[in-house]
Amino acid sequence: MKQLVLGTAGHIDHGKTSLVRALTGIDTDRLKEEKARGITIELGFAFLDLPSGQRLGIVDVPGHEKFVKNMVAGATGIDLVALVIAADEGVMPQTREHLDICSLLGVRQGLVVLTKIDMVDQEWLELVQEDIREYLRGTFLEEAPLAPVSAVTGQGVPELIALLDQMTKDLEERPAHGPFRLPVDRVFTMKGFGTVITGTAIGGVVNLGEEVEIYPRDLKAKVRGLQVHNQEVTQARRGQRTAINLQGIEKAVVERGDVVASPGSLQPSLWLDLDCASLKDMARPLKHRAPVRFHTGTVEIMGRVMLLDRDDLKPGERCLCQVRLEAPVAVMAGDAYVLRSYSPVYTIAGGVILHPHPGRHKRNKPEIMADLATLKDGDPAQQVLVHARLAGPAGITAAELTRLVNLSPKELDKLLTELLTKQQLVRFDKEGGRMLSGAVQQGLIDHALALLAEFHAAQPLKPGLGREEVKQRLGEGVGPKLFAHLLRKLGDEGKIELDKDLIRLAGHQVRLAGGQEALRARMEKAWAEAGWTPPLFKEFAENEDLKQAKQVLQVLINEKVLVKLKEDLYYHAPALEEIKRKLIDYCEAHERIGAQQFKELTGLSRKYLIPLLEHFDATQVTIRVGDERVLRKR
Repeated sequence: MKQLVLGTAGHIDHGKTSLVRALTGIDTDRLKEEKARGITIELGFAFLDLPSGQRLGIVDVPGHEKFVKNMVAGATGIDLVALVIAADEGVMPQTREHLDICSLLGVRQGLVVLTKIDMVDQEWLELVQEDIREYLRGTFLEEAPLAPVSAVTGQGVPELIALLDQMTKDLEERPAHGPFRLPVDRVFTMKGFGTVITGTAIGGVVNLGEEVEIYPRDLKAKVRGLQVHNQEVTQARRGQRTAINLQGIEKAVVERGDVVASPGSLQPSLWLDLDCASLKDMARPLKHRAPVRFHTGTVEIMGRVMLLDRDDLKPGERCLCQVRLEAPVAVMAGDAYVLRSYSPVYTIAGGVILHPHPGRHKRNKPEIMADLATLKDGDPAQQVLVHARLAGPAGITAAELTRLVNLSPKELDKLLTELLTKQQLVRFDKEGGRMLSGAVQQGLIDHALALLAEFHAAQPLKPGLGREEVKQRLGEGVGPKLFAHLLRKLGDEGKIELDKDLIRLAGHQVRLAGGQEALRARMEKAWAEAGWTPPLFKEFAENEDLKQAKQVLQVLINEKVLVKLKEDLYYHAPALEEIKRKLIDYCEAHERIGAQQFKELTGLSRKYLIPLLEHFDATQVTIRVGDERVLRKR
């Protein structure tokens, strides 16, 4: 069975609640104040079982101008609107505002119910119908059926039920894919049960016993009980009027405007990107940074509109903009919203949310406007690529994309597979499922290669740049997994060479200048001829350019021609290997060696003995046992 919701709309005292009672037998005015004053203040809920067997949920909204914010909350998630107009009064101010709100919230199906026909004669009834048709011209209800009824006499009620039955047959149910979401419109406590929240589910499915999260409060609770239209159920889904008994949550910590949803499915934000259309009869232009009342779901929050490409939005215009809210909201891309003025309060604009948690945008930036235009009108593939690029080096997951792109999990998975195959997306973290925009990857690769080229030009005698330094210079957003991915890719493509902790461009070789080549030859000759008793570096450098000598020394170390034992003491590699071989042979014959035996073996002074022994310990040739050394392999 389809899950469909009918919402009423219309001016105060035009008979919305009486109409619902006539259709369903349910009195939706439950508050004492509503009974006493004879007006609807809060949202009311009922259901109608149609002749075809289809159950139609009904949301009855208040008509008084003071309670329009409650009407907006009720209009969220409805599939079909019944615009209620009293025959004795015709179109009135809240008729207009409610119709505007429904239009801004994306309601596109509905009918007009002409109530109180028992209070007028036939001639007047025909006149008011003509006026209504004229008023509706150009709106989404221009071709909508018009049903005259009297809740008092019952005239027209059977025909209205038959009309609703026919309309629901042709009405397509919104898909229930995506996370479960229910904007809270009421919170109360039931003795013996605890906290109960109610609302109309606008997405997904929830099951008895599952865990849910309350946004934006970062609270979790377990579904202890579920009711749909006052009946116990084990599952509730999109389009159903639902009551949830929450386990482990106090009534005081949840309030109207919160969203109960699947854990981890939403990300609260103070900033939203919007597609915004102003009403043609808006009293004055909406200025940049103007304070507004922002309505979405069941929440009303104060905020400021940030116009990105103009200083004001004139009546009837449309623009791409941001809103900065005073408190965070948890929404998804594609959710509808309404803007109302700060004071005096009236509806001025609305549309859909393009990005539910963007960064703050600078004004008058063509690239930003182009991205927002893609989020508004682009196909899903283009939208995914924009979101992936905006995510930068942090990357993005399929779970994050579910609240950014309006696709079912199956559709999104298919699209991601195509984009990964084309390498427009790159998966760099298989465990975390994070994907990188191909454009972002190319930018990082270009940056890394430029860094290495710049380093080689500035430091021609150094064999490479340290890994950690490359990672840091690529930016804070480049984490270990992404950095490892980039190095693998560059290595596989033959663009870089890795040497332990050093990275260099493929084919890079240390190239000495003419004078440096001569210095290198002198230095290598001096250490080769010195054999087991090499000079201290400072002794050699007394007759050389110190800066040049240090650079050439580092080249010889990098090429493993010289080996550093300690500061200022370096050995020619062949000479050090000879001493090592002597040491090993001695230890294999005598098992251990002390400093005195080592001195007798090599004929070296303490100046060389201690650094050599410590070097062989550090390189795991030997291990010290008391005052002696033994081979580590033993």
